[in-house]
Amino acid sequence: MVDDHRAPVWGIERILEAHSDLDLVASAATVSELLVQTSDLDVVILDLRLNDGTTPRENVARLAEHGIGTVVYTSGEHPDLLRSAARAGTLGVVLKSAPEEAIVGAVRAAGRGQEVLTTEWAAAIDGDPNLDAVELSPQLQRVLTLYASGGTSVSVGQELGVAPDTVNEYLKRIRQKYADAGRPTRTKLDLFKRAVEDGWLPMPQRPRGD
Repeated sequence: MVDDHRAPVWGIERILEAHSDLDLVASAATVSELLVQTSDLDVVILDLRLNDGTTPRENVARLAEHGIGTVVYTSGEHPDLLRSAARAGTLGVVLKSAPEEAIVGAVRAAGRGQEVLTTEWAAAIDGDPNLDAVELSPQLQRVLTLYASGGTSVSVGQELGVAPDTVNEYLKRIRQKYADAGRPTRTKLDLFKRAVEDGWLPMPQRPRGD
């Protein structure tokens, strides 16, 4: 964990100690200090604001160079910093006020290399002025929304009345358009993110009771 205040570290340590599959291996006030201790980590819980002057984007990218995923752990009052981390490829954003089970779930998912899509992440990228808009035809919009919502090439083709190979060709066009805009879509979850960012799909809703 990287946080230059001890209280959040103690809190995370208390939360994780109840789960035998999770270990807080090391903590430090900066990414550099953490990597001096060890780089044999699955995921780093990262505070957004550090006193060494580094940016969230720099820290997420540096950890990624070592094959380490990140979960941003924040109070959420700095959307510009959240956007910076989101653009750098953080696997998730979790509020410090989130329930313990949400924090544990995010860490577990990130440890498996899975992205953690939350309302905080969606809010961070919603209306981001640095997102270059991508123009999609109505047909490509439909393919994107159906596929990103969990459909397959076969099911999307059946819905639209076209062959699966045609759907795959449409998906290639969509991916290329986003790549040209500097917003790559390597995975299906990336496509879902882009659909949310551009308003083709609604932002995810927080489950009731949280």
